Amino acid sequence: MVEEGLGGRTTVRDDPIEGAHKNGRTYLRACLESHRPIDLMTIMLGTNDLKARFAASASDIAQGAASLAETALRSGCGPNGGAPAVVLISPPAVGKLTDMAEMFEGSEEKSRRFPVHYRRFAEQSGLVFLDASEVVVSSDLDGIHLEAGEHRKLGEAVADRVRSALG
Repeated sequence: MVEEGLGGRTTVRDDPIEGAHKNGRTYLRACLESHRPIDLMTIMLGTNDLKARFAASASDIAQGAASLAETALRSGCGPNGGAPAVVLISPPAVGKLTDMAEMFEGSEEKSRRFPVHYRRFAEQSGLVFLDASEVVVSSDLDGIHLEAGEHRKLGEAVADRVRSALG
């Protein structure tokens, strides 16, 4: 298992403040090739796309995440040069925002619409889907991140989806 998380990463958007290197699309292809063969990958991106500076809809954000999955499916980085299995995870809903309220203005409502859009794109592409909002809640500390117990619950739910995806 290889973990490739990066704080502030977006699905397909260059961040004019934090840097273009935060764009998941820009990074993905090299990541896939450097770790090949890949049996399965999970994608849970979209929360950072909720930042007000991007003005992206919930559907646009989900489509950005789905486009990353499509890149993985077409990459030839799976077993025997095929496609890796992909689990598309709809990020948990944003909770009550505290010190990041202005940066993420309007994100609470948009994030509650994530599951319907992520599910639709997952079904269209034949991906395994997980709605993280059914498993975890964002921390009361900032409304965005997860606390340790929630990370554990999410990890267990992802492990279940991975097992089913790999048969």
